[in-house]
Amino acid sequence: MSLRRLMFVFALLSLTGPAKAFETRATAAWVYDMATQTVLMDKNADQSLPPASMSKLMTLNMLFEALRDGRVTMDTEFTVSARAKAMGGSTMFLNELDRPTARDLIYGIIINSGNDACVVVAEGLSGTEEAFSKQMTERGLALGMTHSNFTNSSGWPDPAHRMSMRDLGILTQRLIEEFPEYYPIFAETEFNFADRAASNRHNRNPLLKLGGGADGLKTGHTAEAGYGLVGSAKQGERRVIFVITGLESEKARAEEADRMMNWAFRQFVLKTVIKAGQRVAEADVWLGAAPMVGLVAAQDVTMLVPALVQEGVTAEVRYTGPLTAPFAAGAQVGSLNITVPDLPPRDIPLITENAVAAAGFMARMQKAMGVLHQRYLADPEPGS
Repeated sequence: MSLRRLMFVFALLSLTGPAKAFETRATAAWVYDMATQTVLMDKNADQSLPPASMSKLMTLNMLFEALRDGRVTMDTEFTVSARAKAMGGSTMFLNELDRPTARDLIYGIIINSGNDACVVVAEGLSGTEEAFSKQMTERGLALGMTHSNFTNSSGWPDPAHRMSMRDLGILTQRLIEEFPEYYPIFAETEFNFADRAASNRHNRNPLLKLGGGADGLKTGHTAEAGYGLVGSAKQGERRVIFVITGLESEKARAEEADRMMNWAFRQFVLKTVIKAGQRVAEADVWLGAAPMVGLVAAQDVTMLVPALVQEGVTAEVRYTGPLTAPFAAGAQVGSLNITVPDLPPRDIPLITENAVAAAGFMARMQKAMGVLHQRYLADPEPGS
């Protein structure tokens, strides 16, 4: 048995080629296409950096999980401590007499970027912000966020409070997929709790004003972190997540996020490159009722391909052959590896197109005699 590799280029893909690489001014960035699970860009994406208010997404995740588990409801009222009231920076202007609901706090965190609201959530769910921060770190690790450490609930500057851009992207994908009932709140543009937040009532996400399918998520800024943004946009069947940090101004952040979003949608095209059941190769069969069997894709294969008309996309079928009969239709026996320049390769499982029974006794005897004959021709005097 040996590895068989059949090289070919799909006619559909042979006219495509590498997209123009995106050069960003951001210190670190990560761009991800959710429809095809493709990382479109990675710049220092695993570097642990100060996330500023973008880390509030993890506080929201913890609150969404508490809502899903029934520990609180959207109408549950929370107590505001003196510590929460005293928080500086962006707030929703809570005081100790307030009893904001979970709904109020979600809006206050997303739209007002309320540091006070984050502390209220932390203390309401875990007793203290310190305990909540440890739970955030532990939960993040369980979700695959391996470059994150939380010391507070709001992103308040702290040398040990760190996240990577990839971790923020992983968290964003979770919020979109796991909590669709709450995700639309990220597209809301205004919230004014008790008529106190007039000066801070607008959502800071600059993409919400530009259209293009943008519907979230969170900005962040501190002197150490610079200006950052976790964004997402949906156009047609595609949804893209983009995370940037380290920009020098609000204006630069808005421009870079807009450029990045347009690049992600316009430089790549979503195409079905193989239909379910389409034969992409044939495999030799050993001692079967048929000498060969077709290898097909089990389902439609949809992937991103660069929009430019160039060359450079290849595909390779890999299987260990010949296949030994008998086997059923739909048996996974190989894979199709598709390589697009500047994008991660895709491995597509290949299955047998139909069943092949074992050859009859006489056919197997003839095959065995043929093999012995070939060996004799290769070495007529074995052992000499």
